[in-house]
Amino acid sequence: MDTIFALASAPGKAGVSVIRISGADAFDVALPLVGSLPEPRKTGLRALCSRQGDLIDQALVICFEQGASFTGERSVELHLHGSTAIVTAVLREIGLDERARLADPGEFTRRALENGCLDLAQVEGLADLIDSETEAQRRQAMRVFSGEIGTLTDVWRKSLIRAAALIEATIDFADEDVPVDVTPEVRALLSDVQAEIRKQIRGASAAERVRNGFEVAIVGAPNVGKSTLLNALAGREAAITSEFAGTTRDVIEVRMDIAGLPVTLLDTAGLRETEDFVEGIGITKAIARAETADIRLFLVEKGEEPPITPLEGDLVLIAKADLHGNLDGAVSGVSGQGVENLLEHLRIRLAALSANAGIAVRERHRFALEKADLALAQAVELVNLGSEVSDLAAEEIRAAARALDQLVGRIDVENLLDEIFSSFCIGK
Repeated sequence: MDTIFALASAPGKAGVSVIRISGADAFDVALPLVGSLPEPRKTGLRALCSRQGDLIDQALVICFEQGASFTGERSVELHLHGSTAIVTAVLREIGLDERARLADPGEFTRRALENGCLDLAQVEGLADLIDSETEAQRRQAMRVFSGEIGTLTDVWRKSLIRAAALIEATIDFADEDVPVDVTPEVRALLSDVQAEIRKQIRGASAAERVRNGFEVAIVGAPNVGKSTLLNALAGREAAITSEFAGTTRDVIEVRMDIAGLPVTLLDTAGLRETEDFVEGIGITKAIARAETADIRLFLVEKGEEPPITPLEGDLVLIAKADLHGNLDGAVSGVSGQGVENLLEHLRIRLAALSANAGIAVRERHRFALEKADLALAQAVELVNLGSEVSDLAAEEIRAAARALDQLVGRIDVENLLDEIFSSFCIGK
């Protein structure tokens, strides 16, 4: 592969910026710029000079041998002062070397994947980690980036390979000294893996919500105080408020962090019968967004019922608490009364919704797990039918293993043969 280089930290003015050079010629490319290289994995303070001998900056230099860097290749990192002019000058100087070229977007991470330093799920976890906005997103992304999906997948694949090996040995080597009735062990292996996979499938929806954010829709009649409450929760004037009904025509979204979870508050149009065409469109959109939201927060006048039927987990609060005194279950965006209690209710509800989040944080992960689960269900049925269809059962087990390989971006069929030979000492 070509030796590549690029700014590895965020662009713009900063205290420190990092430039990475990666590839077989990384050391040779960096040497003219830094004068001398420190020992691998040890930092060294070096003067960065142009080819004409002009001092550009002083930087900490770190070298990594092949197999010990983020990309898995020989790499050099230059930790320099984060001036735009300095970064530009250093990049220009490196670019004068014909042995190196500017990296394409994401190319360092792609090389880490291709060199086996990261699996596909870890690459996705790294992207989510960089994009994380809340503590819950950071924790979840770190679990994926640290390789938890790959670790679980390896455990599952080992059990599946063992199960397939038992069946294959019975089919192909019936006359050899191998166990005759492997059904109980195969059934137990498949059952254990399937239970774990289904647990992750059940937690996939919550995990996706932690990654993408929960939605809380504020629903109610016109002029009941929805926009005022949204502004109070957001801490800014996010929505226009007035004494005239029907001010909100579209869905207004405000992103918030509640108890470390990403939440989008939705201020919807007031629900009522109307002959106004534009307002009618807003009401239709409001109902649609409310139906798909994770939580609906209904604001109602004292003694009135919600305009649509609340679902389990929704909140129904009396609006304009500042006009009703210390009334339980009331909230006011004007005075702030009941807002803290509302936030606490949301924290509890959101914690419950995210409690079962698994490590399948993307739709692709869930699809691969469901594919593996379907193959295992079919394999169990075939195993129960007896040895006459053992070859079909083995194929379904292999299909499940391939689905798990897709989960981490790895396809490997040689392990099945390795398990057969090592487990049963078949010297053929």
